[in-house]
Amino acid sequence: MSAIRTDWIDELKWDGDGLIPVVTQDAVGGRVLTVAWMNREALQRTAQSGEAVYWSRSRKRLWHKGEESGHVQKVLEIRTDCDADVVLLKVEQAGGIACHTGRESCFFNKLEDGRWVGTDPVLKDPALIYAKR
Repeated sequence: MSAIRTDWIDELKWDGDGLIPVVTQDAVGGRVLTVAWMNREALQRTAQSGEAVYWSRSRKRLWHKGEESGHVQKVLEIRTDCDADVVLLKVEQAGGIACHTGRESCFFNKLEDGRWVGTDPVLKDPALIYAKR
């Protein structure tokens, strides 16, 4: 049985805080769902588990996407850009909701006539998504 390589993670360019930005994209439609951050452990867990795990800068801890909402992201591909300083996840989004606001994508605000306008519908009330279980 051969050992699983882990040196691939060292080929990435991590910032001064040991983080790398991650663009998460719907694998079928191509829509950008979110942009988040990973540290080495988050990326390693993502690669091993097949589900997105991020580093929450506000909580200062690992964050398994969907741990509270159930809206996990099944990772179909992990890519990097030409400079190896950004990661791209192509995912299958459980429940069709990636944003904590109950929308498909975190990118729902559009600049129109000098102001930000929410263009995407709320698919599920966040109070229902994050209700205490």
